[in-house]
Amino acid sequence: QVQLVESGGGLVQAGGSLRLSCVASGRAFSTYVMGWFRQAPGKEREFVAAISWSGDRTYYTDSVKGRFTISRDNAKNTVYLQMNSLKPEDSAVYYCAAQYGSHRSWRASREYDYWGQGTQVTVSS
Repeated sequence: QVQLVESGGGLVQAGGSLRLSCVASGRAFSTYVMGWFRQAPGKEREFVAAISWSGDRTYYTDSVKGRFTISRDNAKNTVYLQMNSLKPEDSAVYYCAAQYGSHRSWRASREYDYWGQGTQVTVSS
């Protein structure tokens, strides 16, 4: 069992930055693929970024490439999402998620086994 707790959300002006953190409890954090998703009001949850268990591979949705960076520190059981050049359309509740096993889709929310409670990000124009 893995429990995930996000933090770091808030209100920021367009063009600003935020860093989200997600701390995992439980064992074997370093064996999980970690992902970030977001959900805006009235919209479906969408994939943002994912990182391999070792941190050597990352994957981003096109709309955040070059602006967001996902990273992890397995010694601290923590995954991060550095968000720069934020836009109003980035406003959403951001969730971190953990996926165990191999050969699973990183983009599909149904392929993740554990979820955090979410943290609100609001970008004002």
